Amino acid sequence: MSYDVIVIGSGIAGLMAAIEAKGEGNSVALMCKGNIFKSNSALASGGINAVLDENDKALIMEHISDTYKSAKDVGNKKAIAYLCEQAPHVIKKLQSYGVLFDRDEAGNILQRSFGGGSDKRTCFVGDSTGAAIIQVLIKHAKEVGIDFLVNHFVMDITTIEEYISGVVALKKVDSSVSVYPAKSVVFAGGGYAGIYRGFSTNAQDCTGDMLSIALRAGLSLKDMEFVQFHPTGFAKTGYLVSEAARGEGGYLINSKGERFVNELGTRDVLARAIFEQMRAGQKVFIDMRHIPKETLLSRVPSLYKSAYNQAGIDLCCELLEIKPVAHYSMGGIESTMCETAIKGLFACGECAALGVHGANRLGGNSLLEGGVFGVLAGKKAREYVYNREFLPIDYRVVIKNMGLVERIFEGDCSKNFNAMRISVGKIMFDKVGIYRNETRLQEAFDYMKYLRLESNTLHCVDKSKNNNVELISILELRNALELSEAIILSAMYRKESRGAHFREDYVFTCKEGNRHVLIRELQKGFFKVQYEESPFLRWLKKILT
Repeated sequence: MSYDVIVIGSGIAGLMAAIEAKGEGNSVALMCKGNIFKSNSALASGGINAVLDENDKALIMEHISDTYKSAKDVGNKKAIAYLCEQAPHVIKKLQSYGVLFDRDEAGNILQRSFGGGSDKRTCFVGDSTGAAIIQVLIKHAKEVGIDFLVNHFVMDITTIEEYISGVVALKKVDSSVSVYPAKSVVFAGGGYAGIYRGFSTNAQDCTGDMLSIALRAGLSLKDMEFVQFHPTGFAKTGYLVSEAARGEGGYLINSKGERFVNELGTRDVLARAIFEQMRAGQKVFIDMRHIPKETLLSRVPSLYKSAYNQAGIDLCCELLEIKPVAHYSMGGIESTMCETAIKGLFACGECAALGVHGANRLGGNSLLEGGVFGVLAGKKAREYVYNREFLPIDYRVVIKNMGLVERIFEGDCSKNFNAMRISVGKIMFDKVGIYRNETRLQEAFDYMKYLRLESNTLHCVDKSKNNNVELISILELRNALELSEAIILSAMYRKESRGAHFREDYVFTCKEGNRHVLIRELQKGFFKVQYEESPFLRWLKKILT
């Protein structure tokens, strides 16, 4: 089956892109590797940032300023301005699709405070904002005629002379590898914080598949060292305690009952402050005992229920122990306003490095980025395919992936791939986590290099080709290991501390270090890491050639 546009990913970025790409007479498919209702967007509980009055330039400038300040001088000013200026339009679009944001008695959309924000600008639906938005978008996408290709694990793309020509995907139902010709493709498949398995709020299948595919297609990844650790996850499970809890007035206290940090500071500052308390032998709790029960039940109902069901804690009268956990990846596929170096391939959402988050994402801006740039990517994809023909498929890519699947099914396996995935998460958190240094980064890289070689020997114990969970897990592990090396090498290259990237051996922030780190895989296992050239140098080279 061929499509004018194929969008990969079922979060807010993918759904908005698919809806926007759908025009009269064109065909659009949305492809995802699992349940369409399951995405990081659906788990994003706190809210979505926006200045609701598009004519209030002063407040929009404050949103721009807060976002750039949080980005620690590596944000793209053009992209940030576009994000904040388009925010009110995205909220209106979501409302027109049927999203019912919480409102006050006068019918105005309620907005709460979020960390790093200078004003209340976070719109919400209780503390299930993402899920509410996703449900509405899926319904609307079906109404406008989007085809849903679920349970399709994307393995690679095909290109011809730097133009996109198709998508190679494995169908989970029978483990067959198929190619889907496409005039345009949108990557919106999420980030890679799930690599920190056991220490992450992400689902374990959030292994950055889109980024691994981009590397194999010859694209560069940008700022992979910037992984955001959310300050507040359940101490035992990592379940996210939404920033909404602090936005509604929750305190952070240690075992002595002391408040030790501004609860509405940026996430990088809070995560380190909490981790310092834990390293000093203190437990850290979120305290919501002073907040009326009716407020908890109306503003953070999911958290209230989860605290009781998962930890046996009644937030009205008890403290909930928390810890920092990997939550969001600021790095991603190098792209400018959704455009990549491959013509016809666009990227948006968490898998794209568009420059709106820089070194540290502002709370409430992730759903906004997905919405704003999902719309932009979809619009560009729709315009791109106009009067274009389908390009030839490079069947060498298809055959290579068919061979890979067959090899994984063949032979016996004495290694436990599940244990390998767990060890990847632990090593990444311990050595490439909130605090980093050269020694631990090198140790982590050596271990990932070893595991990457070992992953070539993994085979399915279950030889059934119908919905084989082992096969997908092995493929995800291979992607996770490839990206782990890219994260570590980027972290080693940036010899300073900036935002979410904190080096104990380089605690300062360099004035000349506000550049992006690019990494490209020249061939399997061999990477090239470098700082992005300054705009002036790029301009100079252009006029001299």
